[in-house]
Amino acid sequence: MRGLPNALSIFRIAMVPLLCALAWQGETTAFLACFGLALASDVLDGIVARTSGETSTLGARLDSLGDLATYAALPLCAWWLWPDVLRAHAAAFAVAVVAYLSPLVVGWIRYRRMTSYHTWAAKLTAVWMAGALLALFWREIAWPFYTGVALLVAECLEEIAISCVLRRWHSDVPTLWHALRLAREAQ
Repeated sequence: MRGLPNALSIFRIAMVPLLCALAWQGETTAFLACFGLALASDVLDGIVARTSGETSTLGARLDSLGDLATYAALPLCAWWLWPDVLRAHAAAFAVAVVAYLSPLVVGWIRYRRMTSYHTWAAKLTAVWMAGALLALFWREIAWPFYTGVALLVAECLEEIAISCVLRRWHSDVPTLWHALRLAREAQ
């Protein structure tokens, strides 16, 4: 188990070029299978880190970098594979991209580094969105995606609030309530 959480995050980062190549080649089934593996590694890295006691700042950063790389590549890959789906839901995708990037920008301005809060809301949203995106792209079922966008907006507002509350950078802040407690303890 030693090093497995970081290896899973590195695996997710390494999957991005493969995902892009599969999308460029129009390999829809292989793309969805690999995207599913990448999403599974996102869920597993945190579970393994916590159960094995291997949580670390490096691990939190690798996990956040893996998330960023995967979700940054997704719009381009989706455009190559499902341009009609993207056009049909363009406004929701735009809201999702802005929501996802906003806490990163606020965190960068505030701390000069990427945030790695891994909030409970972010975990819930990531699992929901994984299923929602697979449903949207594989079966063109849209309602889970729209629900996921609403969850994403709420989750990102919480992360922005956490950045506004905390004076210095912290990783793994489960909720705004925890951030407020950290801020009080720092006074």
